Amino acid sequence: MTGLTERALGAVLGSAVGDALGAPFEFGPEGAFSARFPHPGHGAEMCGGGGWDPGEATDDTQLAVLTAESLVERGGLDLPDVFHRFQRWAAADPKDIGLQTEAVLTSGDPWDTAAALHFRSSQRAAGNGALMRAAPSAVHFARHGRETTMTAARRLSALTHGDPAAWEGTAVLHELIRVALTEADPLTAVPETLAALHPAHRQRYAVVLSPDWHPDQATEFDGAVWPCLGSAVWAVRATGSYEEAVRAAVDLGGDTDTVAAVTGALAGAVYGLSGIPVRWTEPLHVPLPGFAGRVLRARDLARLTERLLGPDEPATAPSAPRP
Repeated sequence: MTGLTERALGAVLGSAVGDALGAPFEFGPEGAFSARFPHPGHGAEMCGGGGWDPGEATDDTQLAVLTAESLVERGGLDLPDVFHRFQRWAAADPKDIGLQTEAVLTSGDPWDTAAALHFRSSQRAAGNGALMRAAPSAVHFARHGRETTMTAARRLSALTHGDPAAWEGTAVLHELIRVALTEADPLTAVPETLAALHPAHRQRYAVVLSPDWHPDQATEFDGAVWPCLGSAVWAVRATGSYEEAVRAAVDLGGDTDTVAAVTGALAGAVYGLSGIPVRWTEPLHVPLPGFAGRVLRARDLARLTERLLGPDEPATAPSAPRP
């Protein structure tokens, strides 16, 4: 297995594992995970609860899988196809779905205007719902460089989130994962990544990605895109392994499944598949509502990731919605 494959598998499976690990602790208090599992490595952490079975991934990973399958089956970025897969999923009554994402996918508006129309009417569309599904597309576009990767991130985010702040945060995560896949330290790439953002959003992300920022300083709930991303980067910066990073993310409380999914994607790209505890990947499973009762396991995610790394040419049309 090449270093790229090892890290790509780490990103995709690492995100799914973080999601499933954090789901039972969603909206709970700080430190709940460590209070229940004070000794790392003793097993049973994939405990389930809150409506989730042990090892069951949430909408975070379900939408990531649908994105990945569109990319490999369509040979690149086919935005209408991604949107229609999301609609099919949303219509199947998944256990969990973000309010913004649900409003857009069930509006009946066309794929290229639904998110923008929702943002125009609500003025609230900077949730972390596009950030949480980023790992597969980050892996897929990484070899095409920073500009292509960040542009794809923005366009995928814009399918469900009309606020450009969500596009920029999703672009940052894609780029940091891309850097990690090259075996470089993504934290050292933060300044260059910030410079590639739209100037109107640069300062907001500079604050939460600063080395001296802590999630306790967040001024918004981590369901918003920038504190969620900042919390994930903090967790990777403050720890020395995949397991430590994801534990730290879940221990923050709040939107634990998504913060841990984003943390897991970045930490998995840094430490690779071998850094993810097998006791966490073994029970992992991803139901896909609306898709004939399919349930993916870790081995299925691994095969999908390998297909994401295959040769392709990024599609250039249709390109809307676009920043």
